[in-house]
Order: sequence, then C-alpha cells, then structure tokens
Amino acid sequence: MERSQIFSVKEINRYIKMKLEGDSLLQDVWIRGEISNFTHHSSGHMYFTLKDADGRLKCVMFAKQSQKLAFLPREGTRVLARGTVSVYERDGQYQFYVSQMQPDGIGSLYLAFEQLKQRLEQEGLFAPERKKKIPAFPAAIGVITSPTGAAIRDIVTTLQRRYPAAAILLYPVLVQGQQAAPSIARAIREMNRLREVDVLIVGRGGGSLEELWAFNEEVVARSIAASDIPVISAVGHETDFTIADFVADLRAATPTAAAELAVPHHLELRQRLTRLKGRLQQGLLHQLQVRRERLRSLRRSPVFQNPRRYLLQPAERLDRLRERLVYRMRHRTVQSSERWSRLDKRLGRHNPYEQAIFARRRVQTAERLLVQAMMALVKEKRNRWTSEMRQLDALSPLKIMQRGYSLAYDEKGKRLIKSIHQVQIGDLLKLRLTDGRINCHVWSMEGEADEQTGGRTEF
Repeated sequence: MERSQIFSVKEINRYIKMKLEGDSLLQDVWIRGEISNFTHHSSGHMYFTLKDADGRLKCVMFAKQSQKLAFLPREGTRVLARGTVSVYERDGQYQFYVSQMQPDGIGSLYLAFEQLKQRLEQEGLFAPERKKKIPAFPAAIGVITSPTGAAIRDIVTTLQRRYPAAAILLYPVLVQGQQAAPSIARAIREMNRLREVDVLIVGRGGGSLEELWAFNEEVVARSIAASDIPVISAVGHETDFTIADFVADLRAATPTAAAELAVPHHLELRQRLTRLKGRLQQGLLHQLQVRRERLRSLRRSPVFQNPRRYLLQPAERLDRLRERLVYRMRHRTVQSSERWSRLDKRLGRHNPYEQAIFARRRVQTAERLLVQAMMALVKEKRNRWTSEMRQLDALSPLKIMQRGYSLAYDEKGKRLIKSIHQVQIGDLLKLRLTDGRINCHVWSMEGEADEQTGGRTEF
C-alpha cells in the first residue's frame, strides 16, 4: 500500500485556516446568537460563546473593536455579530473573530442609554436632594447650544420678551456628531470657571436618537453634575428624554420652555408688584385707622381726662418707700458704726506696734535669763576645771620627780625602763629629770634580792 504525503499538525491547521480564509462567505458574515461564558479580560479583549438551540461557536472580540461598542455585552444577551471565521492554529480550533456587534431585537443606542442611566442613577447623580435651586431673578443667563440652530433663536426671543433686564451670554458648541459631547462638556466647565452667569441653559432642537446622542454621553452628564451653576436642560421635544435631562437641576420640555423656566415674565412681575403695592396701601391704611381709633380711645380714657388722680397713689407709695429707705439707711449706718467699733477694738488688740513692744519685752527678759544662765554655767565649768587641774597636778609624774625621782628610757628615748631585765651591761640609757635629761652607760646592775642578802650579782 503506497503512503500518501504526511503532514504535521501545524501544517494541517494552517491548511484548514487558509481554506476558511479563502471562503468569501466566511470572511464577512453576520451571526445571530446568545452570549454565554462571557469573559472581559483586563487587556480589553472579550472571549465568549455564541449559542442557539442547536449549536455553539467560540468567539473573540479584540480590544480595538470592543472599545467601539455602544453597550456592554452580558451573559444571556442576544446579539447580532459580524466578523470572520478562522482557525486558532495552536489548538486547531476554529472560532469567530467579531469586528462589530449589536443587540438583537433592541437598538444598541437605546441599550447603551439604559445602561448609562442605570449606572448614573446608582451613583446618585439623579437624586433630588443634590439638585440646585434656579435663581428667581437671574442677572445673566448662559446658553450652551449651536449658534445656527432654531433653539438659540427661540431661547433668545423668549428671554428678551419675558425678562429684558437679564443679559444673555452664548457659548457656541457642536450639538451633533462625535465631537459634540466634548464640546458641550468643555463649555459647561468654562462657564463655571468664568462665573459670569447665574443659570445655564444647555440643549438643542428636536431630532432622532442618533442626533440627540451627544446629550446622552457620560462626559456631558458628569459635567452637568459637577457644575456649581444651576443647569436647565432643553433637549429636543417634549417626548424626548436624555441623560442630561435626568442629571440637570431642572428639565424643560423644549428650548422655549427652558427660557420660560429660567426667568419670570416682566408683565407678571409688574402685575405682582401692583398687587403687592395695593395690599401694602390697604395694610397701611388699616394700620393707620387702627392707630387713630386707639388714640381716640386713649384720649377718652380717665387717665388722660384726670391724670393727677392717678398720680396720687403712686406719689403716696413713693413717700412710704422713701421713708422706708431713710430708715433702712440709718439702721444700716448704725449697724456699720457698731461693727466698725468692734473691728477697731479687735484691731487694737492685734496692733503691730503693741505686739512689737510686748515681743521686745519678752526678748529682753529672755536675754537677761540667758546671760544669768550662761554666767552660772561658766562659773560651774571654771570651778570644775580648777578642781580637775588640781587632781591632775597631784597625779603628775613631774610632782613625784621633784621629790628626787627620775624616769629611765632606752637609748632612743621611746621605751620606759621599768625593770633591770629590760637592759644589759653596756646599754646606753636616758634619764629624765625635772629640769633636763642625762645620758648614762650601764656598768653594773644589782637586783632586789642581792640587796637583801648583801651579795652582788653582775650581769
């Protein structure tokens, strides 16, 4: 059996890929299906499966194409996808490479509108408590719209007709196309930076959803939410609703209605002023009449008819109070005088001069007693010293030596000789007398026993 040509797996996968890419039908095909196993990778690529009741197809949508989507695909969303069928060579698996995608059965713009609306609402950008109040009498009104559209004419005409005192500042922007949303957002930020107006009108005339789409962009919605100046949205007709309408502080059905909401009508103000003036005049007349009637009543009162009679009792009460006051003052004076006398006596007892004299006397007495005690002590010590000196003199060796005695020391004069056994024949001795010293040389010695027997012992 003859073998046919042998291919590697890579070669077969590449061959199948070339076959698929050579098919014109598979290179530009629309596929309807339901999204499952959806994964949005951090790189921006989307991996998912399109399925129906009878089959499944793996799909890839790269980041460059997925960034252009007007909606966010989710699990279970039915879509129409456009792209090419090819083979992923490494795995030998064919898959659908999606270049465009839109929801099946609902417009992509409407789906994107609903998704953005839901997200901003969850963030609280539509909350009523964050909406600012429109000023009742704005001095200047900023208008952000196209300078050539019918909207600006309607707004300017209405503002000048209703409230000619207000200044109108137009910031021309694009209201349609890809650059419209950045243009509108930039205008809102610039008007807030300049701070020359009291209220902003942002909008345009009617149109299709695609034509009004700039007012559904997130950048416009966040610019309106961040505005410190109150914003009135005026987009399209009464039936048109945009994201800007929900975020704005006030929504107007049309540009003309926005101008009417921004300012009061000068005729209505004049009528209101006329009514207020009439009410003020009536109120003043009523108050004047009430005060006049009250004045007439006061004039007829007994107080004004005979005022002296009403002063007698207060005068009598005043006299009594004066007497009580005089009595109280005198009583208080006597009490104060007595108290002062008591304090003066107490102060006299504690007078520093008297206390100094008393202290001086005490010091003098103590000094005299101290001198007497010291003199007695000195006398006692002197007598005791004299007695002890007499005893010491009586016991002094010098007294004994005056009677003929002397002290013998060794040749160094340090050791007192008390016995003959402390010296030897030939030693030098020093004798201490009352009037001096004698150096002696020992030639012989006699003991006490030898004197009793009459014998002589030489050492």
